[in-house]
Amino acid sequence: MLNFLSQIPISSIALIAGLILILIGLWGMLTQRHIIRIIVGFSLMDTGIHLVMVALGYVKDGTAPIINDAVPLEQAASMIVDPVPSALVLTAIVIGLAVTGIMLSFAVRIHAAKKTLIIDELTDSKG
Repeated sequence: MLNFLSQIPISSIALIAGLILILIGLWGMLTQRHIIRIIVGFSLMDTGIHLVMVALGYVKDGTAPIINDAVPLEQAASMIVDPVPSALVLTAIVIGLAVTGIMLSFAVRIHAAKKTLIIDELTDSKG
């Protein structure tokens, strides 16, 4: 069993884990009626997207994108890791954290005003 797992590339494991987190987060966002649980689903989906982006930017046995004596210029395109996906993931983490913080602050304000965070109880009937 352990020998089988050692033959799976780490990028494939990260890609599968990211897709599973995206699906769990999407399920949580669509099926839950409690605002905090929806926010947790969003955070799981956000983390899954980060994992997928990192997995897509992974290069096996890749090195830092610095061309020097360790990386010949002719082989640089196949040996160095593209820094753009890593930079995008770092930016997405910061944006996701800010959005999660704003959602949580709205949840606190809603709870202070309505004393509940269940969506069905928050809707006012017009009839």
